[in-house]
Amino acid sequence: MSTGTTAVWGRAQQQDFRGRVRGSLLGGAIGDALGAGVSGLTLEAIRAAHGVDGVADFIPVQGGRGAVTAVTQLTLFTVDGLIRAQVRRDTGAWHPPTDVHRAHLRWAATQSAWGPDERRKDNGWLAREEWLYTRRAPTRECLAGFGDATMGTLAVPKNPAARDSAALTRSAPFGLLVGWEPQLVLQLAVECAAHTHGHATAQLAAGALALLVHGLARGETLDGSVQHALALLAERPGNEQVTEALRQALGSVRQGIPGPALIEALGDTDSAEEVLAVGLYCALVGEDVRHGLRLAVNHSGPSAATGAVCGALLGALHGETALPPAWVAELEGRSTLLELSDDFAMEMTQGPTLHSPSAAAPGWLARYPRD
Repeated sequence: MSTGTTAVWGRAQQQDFRGRVRGSLLGGAIGDALGAGVSGLTLEAIRAAHGVDGVADFIPVQGGRGAVTAVTQLTLFTVDGLIRAQVRRDTGAWHPPTDVHRAHLRWAATQSAWGPDERRKDNGWLAREEWLYTRRAPTRECLAGFGDATMGTLAVPKNPAARDSAALTRSAPFGLLVGWEPQLVLQLAVECAAHTHGHATAQLAAGALALLVHGLARGETLDGSVQHALALLAERPGNEQVTEALRQALGSVRQGIPGPALIEALGDTDSAEEVLAVGLYCALVGEDVRHGLRLAVNHSGPSAATGAVCGALLGALHGETALPPAWVAELEGRSTLLELSDDFAMEMTQGPTLHSPSAAAPGWLARYPRD
């Protein structure tokens, strides 16, 4: 598989890209954490517990404020898999869906083990982060899909009927592969969605989010990214529900003052296309990151998922410095997110200086083994 274009990076471009990577990963995690305590509650229940304006700040969940769910856990391991894929390219055995799948199997181990297995030298550094060894409401589809070593494929996917949002919400990192052509970003996201989700709508929703982030990371507007995504999705069989969801999100921008009624008209279930539509709409109409994320979690629906999608988009659009500092400061796993973000940005912009088929920085291979 060719990645198409190869980016040439100046210093300012590297700094901008790192800011967008940090923004997307931190933003998605903040949205996840903001919605975690109210996910699945009705708007009435949210207002009864938190006032007429709903959730305005992190609320205690999982024993603390700013705690994330399995959405963020899986997103972290997606990034880890993408870095490992680039490092493994030196060996000539390069198949990114396999590397992402192996990374998600490392996530699956965190859901059943007491803590890191220090005997596994091929785990790399992320799987040794002890705070990840806790269950944070993973979906049955993900637990089943990664419950054995068999990799789902487009021809034989895991969970053939699954169309919930769990593949979508871990797919923003594919869009950060800015040196890749958009068609290949879409294909990779769809193939990796098939590891747990067999329904075309779930797969193409994951691909659509990756395309949106890809456009933003390349400096496009959000509206422009949507238009480009729609053009590429039109070539894919079974795109109708995802395409309609994107069009409805765009159309709702002109419907009036943003609020729960317009959001719930786009959907209040955990189906992938509805979560994508809500997250996109809130990113489009948000006056700033804080406003967009508050819209994304205060409605009757899967607030953690919609918050994560909205946050990943706004973070990629505006970069890390646009994120509310108080939320960044209190976010669970912030140091891990920043470390992984910076490693990803360094690999994408300076990978050839870190490793090649004939030489490699030992510290980098210890973090991201090629085995």
